[in-house]
Amino acid sequence: MVGIVGYGAHIPRHRIKVEEIAKVWGADAPSYKKGLLLTQKSVPPPDTDTITLSVEAAKNALRRAGNVAPADIGAIYIGSESHPYAVKPSGTVVAEALGATPEIHCADFEFACKAGSEAMFVCLGLVKSGYIKYGLAIGADTSQGAPGDALEYSASAGAAAFIMGSENLIAEAVETYSFMTDTPDFWRREYQFYPQHGGRFTGEPAYFKHVTGCANGIMKKVGMKPADFNYVIFHQPNGKFPLRVGQMLGFKKEQIEPGWLTPRLGNTYSGSSPIGLTSTLDIAKPGDMILMVSYGSGAGSDGFVWKVTDRINDVRDKAVRTTKLLDENQFYVDYGTYAKFRHKIRKND
Repeated sequence: MVGIVGYGAHIPRHRIKVEEIAKVWGADAPSYKKGLLLTQKSVPPPDTDTITLSVEAAKNALRRAGNVAPADIGAIYIGSESHPYAVKPSGTVVAEALGATPEIHCADFEFACKAGSEAMFVCLGLVKSGYIKYGLAIGADTSQGAPGDALEYSASAGAAAFIMGSENLIAEAVETYSFMTDTPDFWRREYQFYPQHGGRFTGEPAYFKHVTGCANGIMKKVGMKPADFNYVIFHQPNGKFPLRVGQMLGFKKEQIEPGWLTPRLGNTYSGSSPIGLTSTLDIAKPGDMILMVSYGSGAGSDGFVWKVTDRINDVRDKAVRTTKLLDENQFYVDYGTYAKFRHKIRKND
């Protein structure tokens, strides 16, 4: 068996409300609150980026991993579309910050919003093959959204980290599955500050086709149906899409709610479904079955079936719970502060 040995998340304290963004652009805030089920999002302050978020999430994962030391980790993979450097890895910085040895394999992954699940997929494979004993997979982003664009209402920041191993599991990886095509719904070229999105491609041919394709594929592979799962986590570009795709597949809202964070958090891109998994593990019981399906533009989905073990009760409170990070000690900012934090006002060189 292989699976999760330790998990953790990190979310910045700062928030901005949908009304504050809409007020600046003369937009209709209720359309975002009711239509996309968004109320606020996290905002990374100037000293926070994908690397710092990853370090904090990884420290929480190590706290839950028991006797696993940083020196025991054989690989660190960080999935993000907002790595601080175009040429320089995030993984090596995180490895040294955690105290890992130089005898480690590091790589930065990119696949839009499913780069985090990509890292999880590869770590599980390396552990299962016996090539490494433990692998650290991280999904983290400080998401980009152009001023006034619809993405600005949801693009947020956060990270989730998972230590994968084969002993003392918190959750067994029962099965994995991937589904992807070349669907150009969202992209950002070199030297561009903000991504662009392909309107009509975003919903049916992109998100819904791939999430349903992946979910149906993995359920068929393991011989399970929606009623067999206690919880399900989908990628969350907004609050509406995961509820709609859950309904399309036959899941109930109560199966989705523990990992449904976007209305209060925003879309953390590569951290979206992974953070949803951390909040679900925070309340899951031994024997619970969890389905997780990510989504990344371009386009593809990774699916995971997890079975929670007895060890969850011993470790869940050894680090801060995700809902506490999400709902406590919030500090709200106005649009001017948000624009300064996110470097949205630039002077000509």
